[in-house]
Amino acid sequence: MRAVVQNDKSRASRVLRAATAPGPRGRAATVTAVTAVLAVAALAAGCAQDTSDVRGAHGQEPLQAPPARALDAYAGRLRAAQAARVAAAKRWDLRRVPLTAPAPPAKKPEIKARDGFEVEGQEEDGLPPVFTTVPTKEKIVFLTIDDGAEKDRAFLRMMSELKIPYTVFLTDKEIRDDYGYFKKMQARGVTLNNHTLSHPYLPGLSYAEQKREICGMQEVMEKRYGKRPILFRPPFGNYNRDTLRAAKYCGIEYAPIWSEEVFVDHWEYREWDRGLHPGDIVLTHFRGREDWDGTMTDMARRFLNRITAEGYAVARLEDYL
Repeated sequence: MRAVVQNDKSRASRVLRAATAPGPRGRAATVTAVTAVLAVAALAAGCAQDTSDVRGAHGQEPLQAPPARALDAYAGRLRAAQAARVAAAKRWDLRRVPLTAPAPPAKKPEIKARDGFEVEGQEEDGLPPVFTTVPTKEKIVFLTIDDGAEKDRAFLRMMSELKIPYTVFLTDKEIRDDYGYFKKMQARGVTLNNHTLSHPYLPGLSYAEQKREICGMQEVMEKRYGKRPILFRPPFGNYNRDTLRAAKYCGIEYAPIWSEEVFVDHWEYREWDRGLHPGDIVLTHFRGREDWDGTMTDMARRFLNRITAEGYAVARLEDYL
């Protein structure tokens, strides 16, 4: 059976969203939004001053305006959060403050295998779908990082300070020298996923061998990080029917690959228009100066500068699955 081959190289209110918008406009939006909140609260307080003749429905208490002190504290937190984002963007030499993604949809989009990426029995057998983009009209992209070879502490700090979500796919042979690095990443809210034990070309292996690679990594993930992932990315983006059968057997539900790949010095694209699209999955790798002319923070800076300039925010992939 022909293998499917890829070219891999290597939201909480409107006020809150306005208040966290980037740049000078965002700071103005913060003041405006907070002023609006305080104004509404003041009006409510004025209307609620005399409630002696006002009764709510049976079993309900009269409406009370929120304490002005609480509103002041809320406004202060908004200002502090925006100031921290502005400071972080400056510290990491970004051109603009990264945009904040909207809240994920209450109803998740339906994820299907991308046309041309299906295998025989894809739907009949309920095999994990291989997809490159999440159906959405929001200007968001998803950052995913593969393998785990480079353990860059500065990258951890950068993404944490900027509050940028991302998803990782780990290979045991690349992380076994420092499982703790990814434990710290997990503690920061990053989801750790399966990228096999040894990063082989899976279509060249038997079903049993593929199952060992995928299920074996599931066991490592459970032992080291307390959870068996439901996301799996085949090495090099290469797979066949046996790959997806084995993945399903091992508890995998989705097999996302990517639309674009970002390096420290350039981007590569799957689509002919060489552009970003709502819901695109972006790939990069854990790499450092031994492989790149730069570091992971340099790569992240290039990625964030590009997507922010084009009006995109980074969202968390798992929130859409």
